[in-house]
Amino acid sequence: MKREQIFQVLEEKGIKLTAYQKEQFSIYYTTLMEWNEKINLTGLTEEADVYLKHFYDSISAAFYFNFNHVQSICDVGAGAGFPSIPLKICFPHLEVTIVDSLKKRIGFLNELSTALSLEKVAFYHDRAENMGKNAAFRETFDVVTARAVARMSVLSELCLPLTKKQGTFLAMKGAKAGEEIELAKPAIEVLGGELKQMYTFTLPEEESERSIIEIYKARKTPKKYPRKAGLPNKEPIE
Repeated sequence: MKREQIFQVLEEKGIKLTAYQKEQFSIYYTTLMEWNEKINLTGLTEEADVYLKHFYDSISAAFYFNFNHVQSICDVGAGAGFPSIPLKICFPHLEVTIVDSLKKRIGFLNELSTALSLEKVAFYHDRAENMGKNAAFRETFDVVTARAVARMSVLSELCLPLTKKQGTFLAMKGAKAGEEIELAKPAIEVLGGELKQMYTFTLPEEESERSIIEIYKARKTPKKYPRKAGLPNKEPIE
């Protein structure tokens, strides 16, 4: 899909972008391609692919969740800024915090935010497990999101400790999300979450399956979680 077609589909979904916001996406693509020659940020290089499989795919969370009603969002393992930076462009009021374990990616995000003139964004070179233990971040975010970072049982331990009580954990997944949810139910329960809804759809043209999993933070996360860095992945709660 060409960029103008994607902007048209977004408008039909109720997300009408200004000329300035469209220009921000253009700068995003250019900056991403420049940095991609230095460090591996994405395997996609064609403009149409990046707009559909990264930008549109990231924004698709807003088709099912109203970002106008929240203030702060934490993106775990955002890589090249997906999904939080496309969401920030569409919803400029959002206060975005990104945590990523690779320092080079944080370098890219800092340069990107300058190029896009973004305000109220913060990038941390850290592990989500450490952030979740830090009182400055623990249970402070309205929304915590992650896109294709790890399976749901692992993601729940990385994301729910950062989600404030009565906040939302949004996981963006591909196919087999239903199977992942079944395995993750013990983790979601232990960590204070409740499965609210799972929305499944296909990307335009490409027809690959996507799921947005919405988890409500009903109770505080027990202090023992998250466990030390690396352990959630090695020994997931299942």
